[in-house]
Amino acid sequence: MIRSDKWWHQHGPDIIDVFHGGQVRKCFGHRVISFGASSAGYDLSLSVAGLQLFTAVENVVIDPKRFDDRCLTSLEVKHDNKSNAYYTLPPHSYALGVTHERITMPDEHLGLVIGKSTYARCGLILNTTPLEPGWTGQLVLELSNATPLPMRVYAHEGIGQLLMIALDERPAVTYGDRQGKYQDQRGIVTARV
Repeated sequence: MIRSDKWWHQHGPDIIDVFHGGQVRKCFGHRVISFGASSAGYDLSLSVAGLQLFTAVENVVIDPKRFDDRCLTSLEVKHDNKSNAYYTLPPHSYALGVTHERITMPDEHLGLVIGKSTYARCGLILNTTPLEPGWTGQLVLELSNATPLPMRVYAHEGIGQLLMIALDERPAVTYGDRQGKYQDQRGIVTARV
């Protein structure tokens, strides 16, 4: 069962550290890509902490068992004339970001994050892995610009919707119980074995 807004209003403040009980569509008088509780999920926002762009580096192979940070370069955060913070993803690029929110997953739920329609219609593909029962931390986001054009991605605005799926019972061992390798992550954490 996917949890509704009523469930989010009751439990959301225990799950999301900076919880907004409804959709935030304006900040400081300016329209934003919405974030906060929605009908059947919670719209997470992108942190201003930075995006790490994958870039071609001679003699570097991306290996999840031996990740080489030289294949990443930082994207500069910029501001437009309305003080909106944004990153510009180059055409056909792939970057890592992180949610502004810190998430604490309940032991009896699995979380899935899907991209927001506004970005999907512009060619942004958002990928994340499941948020396991008992996991806590900032969620690392994988962002892909599938278009042949540069794309703006806004910080402190909605980036993806977290859906909470109720399990039939608490797992015998949660991610938190086993202290998984990405437990309590802060900022962008690359592949670990």
